[in-house]
Amino acid sequence: MSSSQNPYSYLREEGPDSDAPTDDTEGNEPDADAPSIDLSFDDEEVGEELRHASKEELNEAPFGIIQLDDAGVVQFYNRYESNLSGVDPEDAVGTNFFTELAPCSNNPLFLGRFKDGVCEGGLDEYFTYTFTYKMRPTLVDVHLYRDEAGNNWIMIQKR
Repeated sequence: MSSSQNPYSYLREEGPDSDAPTDDTEGNEPDADAPSIDLSFDDEEVGEELRHASKEELNEAPFGIIQLDDAGVVQFYNRYESNLSGVDPEDAVGTNFFTELAPCSNNPLFLGRFKDGVCEGGLDEYFTYTFTYKMRPTLVDVHLYRDEAGNNWIMIQKR
């Protein structure tokens, strides 16, 4: 059946100016024909790959992945980050990362870079950081990224 014959075809169609999400983090089943995405913290393209990855691929990544809205509220929190922080993903989603979830990041080095990137509409920052809230001091590499669709991501690799 062609898309003109399928009354539900508009649900899967995305035009070039579509605001429809291109990722699969909403729990949709990935396309069986689509190649799986092997996420790597050190890959230069990892920021853009995140928005195309399925929820399961994000959860299987060997590093922390957190998606934030422009106000810093957690939209997605992967299993690696949950294991590292001791915070259940269900408890993390809907909280403000900088004031509720990781208040040790509420400073110019971390939050300042995030805010600047959101205001400028572009974010691609790497830095080393020590998380101290509700955990032993943990040294990590952080990558803040804003993808082409306007999604904000924090990637965290334990050192």
